[in-house]
Amino acid sequence: MEKARSSFTGKLGFVLAAAGSAVGLGNLWRFPYLAAKYGGGIFLLVYLVLVVTFGFALMAGEIALGRKTGLSAIGAFQKLNKKWKFLGILTSLVPIIILPYYSVIGGWVMKYFSVFITGQMGAAAEETYFGSFTGGLMEPIGWFFLFIGITAVIVFFGVEKGVEKASRFMMPALVVLTICVTAFVLFQPGAMEGVAYYFTPDFSKFSSETVLAALGQLFYSMSLAMGIMITYGSYMKKDVNLEKSVKQIEIFDTGFAFLAGLMIVPAVTIFGDLSKMNTGPGLMFVTLPGVFNKMGNVLGPIVGALFFLLVFFAALTSSISLMETVVSILQDKLKWSRHLTCIVVAVGAFLIGLPSSLGMGVWADIKIFGLQFLDFFDYISNSVLMPIVAFLTCIFIGWVIKPKTLSDEIKISSPFKREKMFTVIIKFVAPVCIVAILVSSVFHLV
Repeated sequence: MEKARSSFTGKLGFVLAAAGSAVGLGNLWRFPYLAAKYGGGIFLLVYLVLVVTFGFALMAGEIALGRKTGLSAIGAFQKLNKKWKFLGILTSLVPIIILPYYSVIGGWVMKYFSVFITGQMGAAAEETYFGSFTGGLMEPIGWFFLFIGITAVIVFFGVEKGVEKASRFMMPALVVLTICVTAFVLFQPGAMEGVAYYFTPDFSKFSSETVLAALGQLFYSMSLAMGIMITYGSYMKKDVNLEKSVKQIEIFDTGFAFLAGLMIVPAVTIFGDLSKMNTGPGLMFVTLPGVFNKMGNVLGPIVGALFFLLVFFAALTSSISLMETVVSILQDKLKWSRHLTCIVVAVGAFLIGLPSSLGMGVWADIKIFGLQFLDFFDYISNSVLMPIVAFLTCIFIGWVIKPKTLSDEIKISSPFKREKMFTVIIKFVAPVCIVAILVSSVFHLV
């Protein structure tokens, strides 16, 4: 007799876990930068429109795919069409590539949290501090090991006792911390200048590039084309309203992204220089520590510590979903126990992640297509594999198994109000947009 598949206890558990996966570093360091770069309010508007159309269709499709089959990526695609097993394998590669280097960055976040709670803010505010830390050997690896260890322990306990319990605690904590830090920033003199910059639409910066940037962020932010939503969908009970759950995940993720921008853009405006509003590690580990340092010796350490604590929760909820996805895929295929699979995945991720850590230091001279290891893995996963997976998934749902197959799955728990929009976007709109993203990504590398 086949062992019953693990499941979330109900809708709340699923929504919090899925939202936890979606809410991550992309919301905190990528979204505010893109909003500032591409016209503030106009970028926000474009992103919002894409979330409720494009994002909804892809997320609903992936979750329905998982719930219908009760399997993770490889098994799900294979069960519905044996010839498309390759798409499941391709999808599985995304979290396998992302988890190691994402955990390296998670280790950096833990390091900076420790810096702010131990009174080393002044040192962290120096522009050379980040490079000096990541250029080391044992310390970055140690923090990387600790972060992936914490992730593994949570996943080790399973879906209900590990993933769901952690999400039920961390997601509300994440919301409270974000609101607190944002409120503090907004009550500072000069904050409204940053708010105006953030929200005021600059139509001169609207172009096809704005739309492509928003689309790219959508993938990054909503955990699409990673196999995560398929896996979490496979843990979803049949009586849970799927359409409503997707809507709630969208609200949670988008709301957090908007709040992150409302926190970071005014903070940089007040205490720093918007010209230094860069993306990636530069914003998180160089610009913002300098911003917190300018808040003074009393408020700076407190706000900085709270900020890096919320970043840690955001990073951890995403790393949990990445590891859970890989564990689920291997369990489905190899029939190993969860505990053994979790240990194997954690060790494998640590070993694969070592080049990303060392590539910032002793292996810095080793480049792949001119990129350091971490940047290369990020580019391959986010800019190449994810658009390809998303495109093929749209083809699979829209033209191979037909949208009705998943629409019927969604209707099991409730009427599917946005069925027509789902069908049109999956079949026609999304494939064209995704190809545009892929072409744009390739051209940027060249």
